Amino acid sequence: MTGEVKAIWVKRAHRGKMDAADAVHLKAGRGIVGNANQGGKRQVTIIEEEVWSDLMSRLGGGASPAARRANLLVSNLPLKDSRSRILKIGNCRLRILGETKPCERMDEVIPGLQELMYDDWRGGAFAEVLDDGSIEVGMQITLTGDEP
Repeated sequence: MTGEVKAIWVKRAHRGKMDAADAVHLKAGRGIVGNANQGGKRQVTIIEEEVWSDLMSRLGGGASPAARRANLLVSNLPLKDSRSRILKIGNCRLRILGETKPCERMDEVIPGLQELMYDDWRGGAFAEVLDDGSIEVGMQITLTGDEP
């Protein structure tokens, strides 16, 4: 299965602003260089463009996908039930570790958004970085099996 990186955001501080980036460097076991979340399981967070568009349509909203506070916006790459699978972006691999459940901050964006996002991986996924390297908007993504 192949998709595309549509947008990248870096969070400078916890609860801080999301800065758009054309490219970022990934550090294995750490995450996006310069991002507030380093190490741990949630090194990179990912949302689907198609899911975000559907949520906005259903709620009559027009919020930017940056409001989700994820690091990567991808298209043509369903994340539902992708736990343990590997995303390949250029020379980098990311292992999806789980589903990102939405927090109450989503209702600050649009009332009702948190509840609508809660099921079926609509809040996106989180992953650990397996390889150092750079990724950029427009790169192709492949979702493979669970082998590292």
